[in-house]
Amino acid sequence: MTTQTTSQAQTQRQSSEQLQTLMQAGQISGSLSFNGLMSKEDEEMSRSALSTFKAKEEEIEKKKLEVKERVQAQLGRIEEETRRLATIREELEALTDPMKKEVSVVRKKIDSVNKELKPLGQTCQKKEREYKEALDAFNEKNKEKVQLITRLMELVSESEKMRMKKLEELSKSVILIRCWFTWMVDSEAKPFNGAIILCMMTTRVDPKQ
Repeated sequence: MTTQTTSQAQTQRQSSEQLQTLMQAGQISGSLSFNGLMSKEDEEMSRSALSTFKAKEEEIEKKKLEVKERVQAQLGRIEEETRRLATIREELEALTDPMKKEVSVVRKKIDSVNKELKPLGQTCQKKEREYKEALDAFNEKNKEKVQLITRLMELVSESEKMRMKKLEELSKSVILIRCWFTWMVDSEAKPFNGAIILCMMTTRVDPKQ
């Protein structure tokens, strides 16, 4: 646009110069006519100046027309862009979520599930506490059971030792009685004490007898 303005200014300046030349030529021609004398050279210069002025005027009009057309074209593009922007704005204002209904349904379901989850979570925590308490009680009873089994094994072992000892004593008593009986039925036996001692020394004590 700056270049065009400069060109137009130069053209106008040239036209002004040509106009001044024409005016001067007119003054000369007028003076010559007044004197009744007009040279051929002056006429040629006058026609040349008029022709140049006319050509410059035509060039100016042509430039003006070109500029006007460019301005109109630019205005047309601006109007088109304005219409497009207005259309886009209307579409944006009318734009709605195509999944709005489905999203609303899913959100309502999520809210419903959250309401159901809350009491279930509380129940889960309660059951978890009950399970922990039951597990602790089970472990405690199981520990007590192990202790009782250990005590039972100790008692059984002790009882077995005591019974074996008692059986051994009874076996010895049986042997003693048998030796006594042997001495009683044997008329040739040694004195009582000797026979009993000999019988106990020579007889193997077996608790199973």
